[in-house]
Amino acid sequence: MATVIKKALPYQILFAICVYVPYLNNYELTFAIWSLTALFTIQKVYSITIIKQLLCFAIILALATVVYFFKGHQLYFVIRDITYLTKPFIGLLVGYQLCKKFPLIAFKTIVFTGFFIALIHLSLIFHAIIFYKATTVNDIRFFGGYFSDFEVYALIIVIFHERFQLNFSRKKAFFFMSIIGFSVFMYLARTNFIQFIILFLALKGYFEVNKKSIIVVVSVLILTGIGYTIIYNMNPKRNGDGIEALLYKIKIAPIEAFKTKINREDWKDFNDNYRSYENIMTVRQMTREGYLSLLFGQGIGSQIDLKQKVWLGDMELRYISILHNGFMTIFLKAGLLGLFIYLITIYLLFKKSQSESELIQNIDLLLLGTGIFLIFSNWVFMGVYNLLDSKSILIGTIICYKGMAIKSHLNQLKND
Repeated sequence: MATVIKKALPYQILFAICVYVPYLNNYELTFAIWSLTALFTIQKVYSITIIKQLLCFAIILALATVVYFFKGHQLYFVIRDITYLTKPFIGLLVGYQLCKKFPLIAFKTIVFTGFFIALIHLSLIFHAIIFYKATTVNDIRFFGGYFSDFEVYALIIVIFHERFQLNFSRKKAFFFMSIIGFSVFMYLARTNFIQFIILFLALKGYFEVNKKSIIVVVSVLILTGIGYTIIYNMNPKRNGDGIEALLYKIKIAPIEAFKTKINREDWKDFNDNYRSYENIMTVRQMTREGYLSLLFGQGIGSQIDLKQKVWLGDMELRYISILHNGFMTIFLKAGLLGLFIYLITIYLLFKKSQSESELIQNIDLLLLGTGIFLIFSNWVFMGVYNLLDSKSILIGTIICYKGMAIKSHLNQLKND
């Protein structure tokens, strides 16, 4: 076992590098490292499950590329879109292929990587507090980072470590849980809080339809509604200090990405509901282009005209090629057909294995929670197409680990 771990160590380090590099907010570097890793870890055999996922993302890219030849967009945006739309494909390969190098300790590697990222995140926050006097929610998020989906997965795996056969002692599990959990909380990200709840409920089995699960889910929804009502009536200020800023973001969350009418002349309405504004302009533009555009999209290199310049990050833009909404981005590039294929990638995560192994059943629950979270994540934050995210690597890893667990379980049954 020690020899196996020693041989796996370089690949574990490479896995951590691939997961962490998107946090540096340099997509060119991320794309280069992921591509080289995928190239140098190619496997001879791939499971049908991962091939189905890869095929879906390849079809979306191919469809958007074919449409491009009828549109003729600028070459720069074409090349950029190719790299963006390739990201989940490469990420799946990286996760799957690296997991092949350390299949026995795949989930431990996820936990260790999450712990490593948490330490860096907390050190950035402490540094910002000490040297830059960062005390507000906005300042802490500016210096420390805005979200970390990977750490939430690491936290969930630690919480349910016995189900995934990690054999952590109570002290070790509590230590990892404390550090990673505190780091996750300090992102103060609404999406991460929702992600944690979804994955936790999934691992508890509450998304399987039965009397108990219905009671629990309904109870959670009622408590959420009560909590939101309290926050709404508190009327937190838009530019409030400390926790008030987070409460304001929670207050506007239900309508921020779903509003259908926005007053561009009202800067508060426009800024608070900008995600919805992107969606509105996308639907209007696609509708004007006609039925073929709605069905097949406008191809790679296509852009949405926002009708005014807006500050996105450190750039002032009027035309954007990538939206906050992952579904709308695919709709723009590959139309309703591409969007349907993209939904298939999520549906595939819902498919359960007919296995009596508790480990495999729990992996299925984790993938079920992932699929449910991706529906939400795509609507507000681009899902697996997010440039600062590594969910595709994680999904590829889980799919590979599940395949290995199924194979091991079948061999065990034969030997018995």
